[in-house]
Amino acid sequence: MLIKEYTTYVIWSTYLPWMPYTCTIQWFKTHHHGLSLVDKFLHLPLVQQALGQEQQKKWVDELLNGSLRILDISSIAKDALLQTKECVQGLSSVLRRRRGDEISSEVKKFLTSRKAVKKTIKKALKGMEIKHSSKTSEEHETITMLKEVKAITFPVFESMLSHISGPRSTSSKLSGWSLVSKLEQPKRITCEEEKSDMNEFEKVDAALIAHKSSTSDNTIQVLKELESNIQDLEDGLESLSRHLIKSRISLLNILNN
Repeated sequence: MLIKEYTTYVIWSTYLPWMPYTCTIQWFKTHHHGLSLVDKFLHLPLVQQALGQEQQKKWVDELLNGSLRILDISSIAKDALLQTKECVQGLSSVLRRRRGDEISSEVKKFLTSRKAVKKTIKKALKGMEIKHSSKTSEEHETITMLKEVKAITFPVFESMLSHISGPRSTSSKLSGWSLVSKLEQPKRITCEEEKSDMNEFEKVDAALIAHKSSTSDNTIQVLKELESNIQDLEDGLESLSRHLIKSRISLLNILNN
Protein backbone atom coordinates (compact mmCIF):
# COMPACT_ATOMS: atom_id res chain seq x y z
CA MET A 1 0.00 0.00 0.00
CA LEU A 2 2.81 2.42 0.92
CA ILE A 3 4.64 1.65 -2.32
CA LYS A 4 1.51 2.34 -4.38
CA GLU A 5 0.89 5.66 -2.61
CA TYR A 6 4.52 6.64 -3.03
CA THR A 7 4.46 5.88 -6.77
CA THR A 8 1.41 8.12 -7.16
CA TYR A 9 3.18 10.87 -5.24
CA VAL A 10 6.28 10.72 -7.48
CA ILE A 11 4.16 10.94 -10.64
CA TRP A 12 2.22 13.97 -9.38
CA SER A 13 5.27 15.74 -7.94
CA THR A 14 7.18 15.41 -11.20
CA TYR A 15 4.70 17.72 -12.91
CA LEU A 16 3.30 19.98 -10.19
CA PRO A 17 6.45 22.07 -9.57
CA TRP A 18 6.25 23.63 -13.01
CA MET A 19 2.60 24.67 -12.83
CA PRO A 20 1.62 28.33 -12.22
CA TYR A 21 1.39 29.58 -8.63
CA THR A 22 -2.37 29.13 -8.40
CA CYS A 23 -1.79 25.40 -8.82
CA THR A 24 1.36 24.99 -6.70
CA ILE A 25 -0.62 25.03 -3.47
CA GLN A 26 -1.75 21.58 -4.60
CA TRP A 27 1.92 20.66 -4.88
CA PHE A 28 2.44 21.55 -1.21
CA LYS A 29 -0.36 19.20 -0.24
CA THR A 30 1.00 16.44 -2.47
CA HIS A 31 4.57 16.79 -1.24
CA HIS A 32 3.49 16.87 2.41
CA HIS A 33 1.73 13.57 1.80
CA GLY A 34 4.85 12.19 0.12
CA LEU A 35 7.07 13.17 3.05
CA SER A 36 4.59 11.57 5.43
CA LEU A 37 4.99 8.34 3.47
CA VAL A 38 8.77 8.68 3.75
CA ASP A 39 8.50 8.99 7.51
CA LYS A 40 6.32 5.89 7.66
CA PHE A 41 8.96 3.99 5.70
CA LEU A 42 11.69 5.19 8.06
CA HIS A 43 9.79 3.87 11.07
CA LEU A 44 9.41 0.36 9.67
CA PRO A 45 11.67 -2.00 11.69
CA LEU A 46 12.97 -3.78 8.58
CA VAL A 47 13.85 -0.48 6.93
CA GLN A 48 15.63 0.79 10.04
CA GLN A 49 17.58 -2.45 10.26
CA ALA A 50 18.57 -2.28 6.58
CA LEU A 51 19.63 1.38 6.67
CA GLY A 52 21.58 0.80 9.86
CA GLN A 53 23.94 -1.61 8.10
CA GLU A 54 27.49 -0.41 7.55
CA GLN A 55 27.30 -0.50 3.74
CA GLN A 56 24.29 1.85 3.77
CA LYS A 57 25.78 4.51 6.06
CA LYS A 58 27.53 6.43 3.29
CA TRP A 59 24.21 6.80 1.48
CA VAL A 60 22.48 7.90 4.68
CA ASP A 61 25.22 10.50 5.20
CA GLU A 62 24.68 11.75 1.65
CA LEU A 63 20.95 12.09 2.28
CA LEU A 64 21.56 13.93 5.56
CA ASN A 65 23.78 16.43 3.76
CA GLY A 66 21.12 16.85 1.09
CA SER A 67 18.39 17.43 3.67
CA LEU A 68 20.52 20.09 5.35
CA ARG A 69 20.92 21.91 2.03
CA ILE A 70 17.17 21.79 1.47
CA LEU A 71 16.51 23.22 4.94
CA ASP A 72 19.02 26.01 4.26
CA ILE A 73 17.20 26.86 1.03
CA SER A 74 13.88 26.76 2.88
CA SER A 75 15.30 29.24 5.39
CA ILE A 76 16.35 31.57 2.57
CA ALA A 77 12.84 31.42 1.11
CA LYS A 78 11.26 32.12 4.51
CA ASP A 79 13.52 35.13 5.11
CA ALA A 80 12.75 36.50 1.64
CA LEU A 81 9.02 36.14 2.22
CA LEU A 82 9.16 37.70 5.69
CA GLN A 83 11.21 40.67 4.48
CA THR A 84 8.85 41.25 1.56
CA LYS A 85 5.74 40.88 3.74
CA GLU A 86 6.98 43.47 6.23
CA CYS A 87 7.58 45.95 3.42
CA VAL A 88 4.18 45.19 1.89
CA GLN A 89 2.44 45.85 5.21
CA GLY A 90 4.34 49.10 5.76
CA LEU A 91 3.59 50.35 2.26
CA SER A 92 -0.07 49.30 2.45
CA SER A 93 -0.48 51.25 5.69
CA VAL A 94 0.93 54.42 4.12
CA LEU A 95 -1.19 54.05 0.99
CA ARG A 96 -4.40 53.54 2.98
CA ARG A 97 -3.72 56.71 4.95
CA ARG A 98 -2.92 58.47 1.67
CA ARG A 99 0.04 60.24 3.23
CA GLY A 100 1.59 61.59 0.06
CA ASP A 101 4.72 62.82 1.81
CA GLU A 102 5.49 59.29 3.03
CA ILE A 103 4.63 57.32 -0.11
CA SER A 104 7.82 58.05 -2.05
CA SER A 105 9.97 57.08 0.93
CA GLU A 106 8.05 53.85 1.55
CA VAL A 107 8.10 52.89 -2.15
CA LYS A 108 11.87 53.44 -2.23
CA LYS A 109 12.23 51.27 0.88
CA PHE A 110 10.15 48.52 -0.72
CA LEU A 111 12.08 48.53 -4.00
CA THR A 112 15.42 48.55 -2.15
CA SER A 113 14.27 45.54 -0.14
CA ARG A 114 13.14 43.76 -3.29
CA LYS A 115 16.54 44.37 -4.87
CA ALA A 116 18.26 42.82 -1.84
CA VAL A 117 15.90 39.83 -1.88
CA LYS A 118 16.52 39.23 -5.59
CA LYS A 119 20.28 39.38 -5.04
CA THR A 120 20.09 36.80 -2.24
CA ILE A 121 17.86 34.53 -4.30
CA LYS A 122 20.11 34.81 -7.36
CA LYS A 123 23.03 33.65 -5.23
CA ALA A 124 20.99 30.78 -3.79
CA LEU A 125 19.84 29.63 -7.23
CA LYS A 126 23.44 29.45 -8.44
CA GLY A 127 24.25 27.05 -5.63
CA MET A 128 21.29 24.75 -6.19
CA GLU A 129 22.75 22.58 -8.93
CA ILE A 130 22.88 18.97 -7.74
CA LYS A 131 24.51 15.85 -9.08
CA HIS A 132 22.38 12.75 -9.21
CA SER A 133 24.26 9.60 -8.27
CA SER A 134 23.20 6.41 -10.00
CA LYS A 135 21.72 3.48 -8.11
CA THR A 136 24.14 0.75 -7.05
CA SER A 137 23.55 -2.89 -6.22
CA GLU A 138 24.34 -2.19 -2.56
CA GLU A 139 21.79 0.59 -2.29
CA HIS A 140 18.64 -0.21 -0.32
CA GLU A 141 15.34 0.64 -2.03
CA THR A 142 14.53 3.17 0.70
CA ILE A 143 17.71 5.07 -0.17
CA THR A 144 16.57 5.16 -3.79
CA MET A 145 13.19 6.47 -2.67
CA LEU A 146 14.76 9.22 -0.55
CA LYS A 147 17.00 10.23 -3.45
CA GLU A 148 13.90 10.62 -5.61
CA VAL A 149 12.32 12.85 -2.97
CA LYS A 150 15.44 15.03 -2.92
CA ALA A 151 15.49 15.18 -6.72
CA ILE A 152 11.87 16.35 -6.69
CA THR A 153 12.31 18.86 -3.88
CA PHE A 154 15.24 20.86 -5.26
CA PRO A 155 13.52 21.91 -8.53
CA VAL A 156 10.44 22.91 -6.55
CA PHE A 157 12.43 25.24 -4.33
CA GLU A 158 14.12 26.62 -7.44
CA SER A 159 10.70 27.30 -8.93
CA MET A 160 9.50 28.94 -5.71
CA LEU A 161 12.56 31.17 -5.37
CA SER A 162 12.18 32.22 -9.00
CA HIS A 163 8.52 32.99 -8.29
CA ILE A 164 9.50 35.25 -5.37
CA SER A 165 12.28 36.95 -7.30
CA GLY A 166 10.39 37.21 -10.58
CA PRO A 167 11.64 35.96 -13.97
CA ARG A 168 15.30 36.71 -14.56
CA SER A 169 14.30 38.50 -17.76
CA THR A 170 12.44 41.06 -15.65
CA SER A 171 15.63 42.77 -14.56
CA SER A 172 17.80 42.13 -17.59
CA LYS A 173 15.53 42.43 -20.60
CA LEU A 174 12.35 44.25 -19.55
CA SER A 175 12.36 47.95 -18.69
CA GLY A 176 10.18 49.33 -15.93
CA TRP A 177 7.59 50.60 -18.36
CA SER A 178 7.53 47.24 -20.10
CA LEU A 179 6.40 45.80 -16.77
CA VAL A 180 3.71 48.44 -16.49
CA SER A 181 2.53 47.67 -20.02
CA LYS A 182 2.47 43.97 -19.18
CA LEU A 183 0.37 44.69 -16.10
CA GLU A 184 -2.29 46.28 -18.28
CA GLN A 185 -2.62 43.25 -20.59
CA PRO A 186 -5.93 41.29 -20.53
CA LYS A 187 -6.05 38.61 -17.87
CA ARG A 188 -6.51 34.91 -18.56
CA ILE A 189 -9.04 32.78 -16.77
CA THR A 190 -7.63 29.25 -16.72
CA CYS A 191 -5.42 27.77 -14.01
CA GLU A 192 -3.04 26.26 -16.55
CA GLU A 193 -2.35 29.61 -18.20
CA GLU A 194 -2.58 31.65 -14.97
CA LYS A 195 -5.05 34.46 -14.40
CA SER A 196 -2.34 36.88 -15.52
CA ASP A 197 0.98 36.67 -17.32
CA MET A 198 2.52 38.09 -14.14
CA ASN A 199 2.65 36.73 -10.63
CA GLU A 200 1.79 38.87 -7.61
CA PHE A 201 5.39 39.91 -6.98
CA GLU A 202 5.76 41.22 -10.53
CA LYS A 203 2.42 43.01 -10.35
CA VAL A 204 3.54 44.96 -7.29
CA ASP A 205 6.86 45.86 -8.93
CA ALA A 206 5.01 47.14 -11.98
CA ALA A 207 2.40 49.03 -9.96
CA LEU A 208 5.08 50.84 -7.95
CA ILE A 209 7.01 51.77 -11.08
CA ALA A 210 3.81 53.31 -12.45
CA HIS A 211 2.99 55.18 -9.22
CA LYS A 212 6.26 56.02 -7.49
CA SER A 213 4.94 59.06 -5.64
CA SER A 214 1.19 58.57 -5.67
CA THR A 215 -1.38 55.90 -4.95
CA SER A 216 -4.10 54.11 -6.85
CA ASP A 217 -6.75 51.54 -6.07
CA ASN A 218 -4.89 49.09 -8.30
CA THR A 219 -1.69 49.47 -6.26
CA ILE A 220 -3.52 48.79 -3.01
CA GLN A 221 -5.26 45.77 -4.53
CA VAL A 222 -2.09 44.14 -5.88
CA LEU A 223 -0.39 44.66 -2.50
CA LYS A 224 -3.32 42.91 -0.84
CA GLU A 225 -3.07 40.00 -3.30
CA LEU A 226 0.69 39.76 -2.76
CA GLU A 227 0.30 39.60 1.02
CA SER A 228 -2.22 36.77 0.62
CA ASN A 229 0.17 34.98 -1.75
CA ILE A 230 3.02 35.35 0.73
CA GLN A 231 0.90 33.95 3.55
CA ASP A 232 0.05 30.86 1.50
CA LEU A 233 3.71 30.30 0.69
CA GLU A 234 4.77 30.83 4.31
CA ASP A 235 2.21 28.33 5.58
CA GLY A 236 3.27 25.76 3.01
CA LEU A 237 6.98 26.26 3.73
CA GLU A 238 6.50 25.97 7.49
CA SER A 239 4.64 22.70 7.18
CA LEU A 240 7.13 21.39 4.64
CA SER A 241 10.08 22.29 6.88
CA ARG A 242 8.54 20.38 9.79
CA HIS A 243 8.24 17.29 7.60
CA LEU A 244 11.85 17.63 6.42
CA ILE A 245 13.14 18.03 9.98
CA LYS A 246 11.15 15.01 11.10
CA SER A 247 12.64 12.86 8.32
CA ARG A 248 16.12 14.16 9.09
CA ILE A 249 15.75 13.24 12.77
CA SER A 250 14.60 9.74 11.79
CA LEU A 251 17.69 9.29 9.61
CA LEU A 252 19.98 10.55 12.37
CA ASN A 253 18.43 8.13 14.84
CA ILE A 254 18.97 5.24 12.42
CA LEU A 255 22.58 6.28 11.85
CA ASN A 256 23.36 6.63 15.56
CA ASN A 257 21.65 3.45 16.78
